[in-house]
Amino acid sequence: MGYSKNLGAGLFAMLLLAPAVLASDPDPLQDFCVADLDGKAVSVNGHPCKPMSEAGDDFLFSSKLAKAGNTSTPNGSAVTELDVAEWPGTNTLGVSMNRVDFAPGGTNPPHIHPRATDIGIVMKGELLVGIPGSLDSGNKLYSRVVRAGETFLIPRGLMHFQFNVGKTHASMVVSFNSQNPGIVFVPLTLFGSNPPIPTPVLTKALRVEAGVVELLKSKFAGGS
Repeated sequence: MGYSKNLGAGLFAMLLLAPAVLASDPDPLQDFCVADLDGKAVSVNGHPCKPMSEAGDDFLFSSKLAKAGNTSTPNGSAVTELDVAEWPGTNTLGVSMNRVDFAPGGTNPPHIHPRATDIGIVMKGELLVGIPGSLDSGNKLYSRVVRAGETFLIPRGLMHFQFNVGKTHASMVVSFNSQNPGIVFVPLTLFGSNPPIPTPVLTKALRVEAGVVELLKSKFAGGS
């Protein structure tokens, strides 16, 4: 018992006398950290920084969202992303944006952003915005037609969709509290994954025949 007490006291003394080897600061320590997308340095959450001397002012400005996307797609919509890969200046800042354009009847299909809450504004037209709640809400669907100038909020991790209910093209811009919010398109994930989800899993989960699952898989072949 005496030996154990002496050992414990010795370890405690060593911890008190040991030099500090870890440090942190909750606030940024520099004005900006433009992502070096080709950098070889180890990164844990974000990209390494370019030397500040190599950063022009283009990391602060972008015109990418000024141009409408091509809505001639199976969904009748086009997503223009402006995350850290497209705008390296957002690195470490926890922000990014998307623009989505819709043909009449076009949809941004049910999807999830696993790493971000997003807030959007309809720029043109009118969109049905739907947010199915979790099991905690009784699977309630929250939905509303959102018109030009109006906004909507999508809590992090909740599935949602937009559908153009108007007779003309529509567009919206959404902002995220992440430089890389990620996206999981529900239909594509279920029926276009690589390798495919086994058909018996989907027939059991969706309560349909195997032929229905195989038909849906054929619609999303090639991950599109």
